[in-house]
Amino acid sequence: MEQWISQAIAGLADPVHRRVLHGYAAWHHLRRLRGRLDGRPASRDQAKNVRDHVTAAAAFLDWLEDRELTLAGCTQADLDQWLARTSALRARSANFVRWAAGHRHASRLTAPATRWTGPSGPLDQDRRWADARRLLNDDAYPAADRVAGLLILLYAQKLNVIAALTTQHVLHDDSRTLLRLGSRPIALPAPLDDLVTRLADSRETRGRSLLGIPSPWLFPGHRPGSALTEDALAQRLHAIGISPRQGRSTALLALAAEVPAAILAKTLGIHVQVAVQWQKISAGDWTAYAADVSRRSGPQPVPSRRETRNQP
Repeated sequence: MEQWISQAIAGLADPVHRRVLHGYAAWHHLRRLRGRLDGRPASRDQAKNVRDHVTAAAAFLDWLEDRELTLAGCTQADLDQWLARTSALRARSANFVRWAAGHRHASRLTAPATRWTGPSGPLDQDRRWADARRLLNDDAYPAADRVAGLLILLYAQKLNVIAALTTQHVLHDDSRTLLRLGSRPIALPAPLDDLVTRLADSRETRGRSLLGIPSPWLFPGHRPGSALTEDALAQRLHAIGISPRQGRSTALLALAAEVPAAILAKTLGIHVQVAVQWQKISAGDWTAYAADVSRRSGPQPVPSRRETRNQP
């Protein structure tokens, strides 16, 4: 990624534009991406997103240079002309213009922002819970597909995060099964705990490499020692009627409306700023959560697997 960015910057003739593009690519996109990944490898979609934004910014700066203009001297009329003629790059180049104006590389420029309103309404939540019940109770689906789908529908996990899970992420504490998605492990409810436990235990005998070493991946790929790719996982989920992107968005919208951003970030492993943005979209009320916590007489133990199953 860094090598590609260096090549994109080198393609600009204006040294001032090269410096601006370097700041946008390295200190805006790459820095934010590293913070979100927290040491994990970037997914193909994440890398593509950075490349697309940098490409759009470079195309805009090239267009200015062709007209013997500079970013600092660009007027609103010039920008409007660019946006009107380049619909394919409009949204991403507009992001660069807003960043440039905010960092005083450009002045008095405004660019439209594409606003996303989230899932369309209650029907999305109804579909989410119907799909979750189906995966929890239907043994006809493979256990790996059921677990992957439930991690999306219940815990708003991304495909690249799910594919990178190993048996080390599955923990056991007394009678509880926990899964470490963020900095705080999550106690899994029944029957998801059994599904995850069986999936982790099956890696002791299945998914072995040619050398007879058990696979560490919860979702091993076809090649020995490798994890399942995001594309392959997405295809498997689509085959059982689960849309990963829509399911995650709907789950994240619901969770952000009920849980404070800081706790959401620590338990789900997402960046706190992302959690804050989702909470604003969902209009989540922190006071309701705080009031619920204050009514509790003390720490509430997580019910055991047997207690959960015996509940009416």
